[in-house]
Amino acid sequence: MNTLTITGTLLVALLCAAPGLGGQQATPQNPQAIFEKAQRALFAGDYAQAEQGFREVLKIDPRAAPAYANLGVVYIRTNQYDSAIKALTEAKRLAPQVVGIDLNLGLAYYHKRDFPNAIPAFERVVKASPGHAQARFLLGMSHFMTDDYERTVQTLEPLLSDEKDNLDFLFVLGISYGKLKRNSDSEKTFEQLVRAGGDTAHMHLLMGKAYLDLYQNQKAQSELERAVALDPKIPYAHFNLGVAYQRQGMLDKAGAEFEAEMAVTPREPWSYENRGTVYLEQGDPNRAIESFRKALALNPKMPQSLAGVGKAHMRMGQPSEAVRHLKQAVELQPDSANMHYQLGQAYLKTGRRADAQKEFDEAGRLQAEARQKQEDRISGKLPAPEVPPQ
Repeated sequence: MNTLTITGTLLVALLCAAPGLGGQQATPQNPQAIFEKAQRALFAGDYAQAEQGFREVLKIDPRAAPAYANLGVVYIRTNQYDSAIKALTEAKRLAPQVVGIDLNLGLAYYHKRDFPNAIPAFERVVKASPGHAQARFLLGMSHFMTDDYERTVQTLEPLLSDEKDNLDFLFVLGISYGKLKRNSDSEKTFEQLVRAGGDTAHMHLLMGKAYLDLYQNQKAQSELERAVALDPKIPYAHFNLGVAYQRQGMLDKAGAEFEAEMAVTPREPWSYENRGTVYLEQGDPNRAIESFRKALALNPKMPQSLAGVGKAHMRMGQPSEAVRHLKQAVELQPDSANMHYQLGQAYLKTGRRADAQKEFDEAGRLQAEARQKQEDRISGKLPAPEVPPQ
């Protein structure tokens, strides 16, 4: 079975004839011929020609759902996901019965990493065609990316016999079992992952990442050390090994691994961010700021790096600078109780007690909300009490 892995791409072009359109010559009066020419261009990978053709059809017939649908495919293949969503949404409005539109709409949201909106599109496909393996696979992956492990398992389990050699599939399913405390199923899935992946760096990287996600840090360390031994240049292995060391308090080793990852993936900001955190834990705020700034140069919208700069300035006795950076961090991640608390501490140091209290109150509210969500996740919401009859 050919399905979409976490890192792969599989697009299904929607093929449907425009009802009521005929003719053979590509003239302004023959949109069917224009449509077919654009479709051939789409198959040939000539996306500029395909886009032009489908747009010509829509000038003649603004209600031509197939033109909107195939235009959406053009935009998916050229990574213009917002345009794809707009075109496919219009196609769906005009042809709500065509399931292929839902599949491509889900793909557009999926590639945009807008998983909450991808889910209902894939759900419509699975509801209409329960055996549609690709849609089920993508639906399960979308549930996983939104931390809905129960639905991930429910959706992916029917595919297990066909996907028993798919490393990404086994990785996601094994983590989901572990998150649900189904430890026996998790271990069996990881054993299958080892059988399918063999003694390769990629397999050990997946296993290490899986154990990291389950906070089994010593197992993660063992797998990731094996990964870098087999291939010191495999991307993200050094980074994840650094995280495993950092969690266990081995800060010198963690720092060395983050620096090794910088050599492998110098354009990724995460290693610089984590290196900055290690410098903070080691009591070196100046080098921490330098590392956080390198992360922010690659991606200015990293709240943890901004907060890290703020914390470093606090340790250097510069609360005004801390306020400036922590405010930016809170703007990017307003649901972080810790960042609100840190900002409150910085406000206190500058004498802004009223502002500090607002931040502490918000931190308390967010912490209470998080506790309630955790309780609901563990025990479920209690039903509303019945009102006794009068």
